[in-house]
Amino acid sequence: MGIDYKRDGAVGVVEMGNAPANAYDWQALRDLRAALVEVRADSGARAVVLRSGLEKFFCAGADIKVLQESDAAGFADFLTAAHDVLEVMEGMPKVVIAAIGGHALGGGLEIALAADRRIAAAGKYQMGLVEINLGLNPAMGGTQRLPRTVGRSRAIHMIATGATIGPDEALEWGLIDELHDAGVFEDKVMDYANRIAAGPSHAAGMAKLSVTKGLAMPLAEALVLERAHQNLLFASEDAKEGVAAFLEKRKPDFKGR
Repeated sequence: MGIDYKRDGAVGVVEMGNAPANAYDWQALRDLRAALVEVRADSGARAVVLRSGLEKFFCAGADIKVLQESDAAGFADFLTAAHDVLEVMEGMPKVVIAAIGGHALGGGLEIALAADRRIAAAGKYQMGLVEINLGLNPAMGGTQRLPRTVGRSRAIHMIATGATIGPDEALEWGLIDELHDAGVFEDKVMDYANRIAAGPSHAAGMAKLSVTKGLAMPLAEALVLERAHQNLLFASEDAKEGVAAFLEKRKPDFKGR
């Protein structure tokens, strides 16, 4: 089934369906990148959902065959390609929601960490960075994004021991943002995505970039970026509509532009 992109109303949905576990190889990385580029360019997609089409797995990480068959140079190229995929997702001016309903391990969790929000289903599955079990460390952003999400100590514990946690503990630690019963999980994901899509989604996307890029900058530079984004938004249709609606005491009709 591969990786597919479709639009559900104003929500772009990228679905991973590489059975049995969504483990990714070179082709899967190319397909995921292509899907993310497509949703980034789709002006009708005002929010993005990244989900799995498989019952038990969100993503199990890199296909071990790639590691087994690669020399040092080839493995380095594979890591570069993997980082490029996540840079597309993290750098697009649209809010991306990772919908986690199954195991998210190794690079699979790293993919979810690059999303802007993680909504999960209750269930008996695990999340963790398990690369240490192969004598490796996470190298798709896990050593940087995980401590920024759950804190330094917990991140080092998970990375150094390969410990995995279930969705209840993930919610407690802040690794996921919402946890819902499996029966309503998909509806809750789409409700949230539609909430973003129905609002001033252009402003939400620019705010996302201000946060994600600003965190990597000194404060003074990050504040310059924030002001630059605000100046761009001030000239937008949505800003004009928002101000007019406020003055006219009516509900704004945002278009995401």
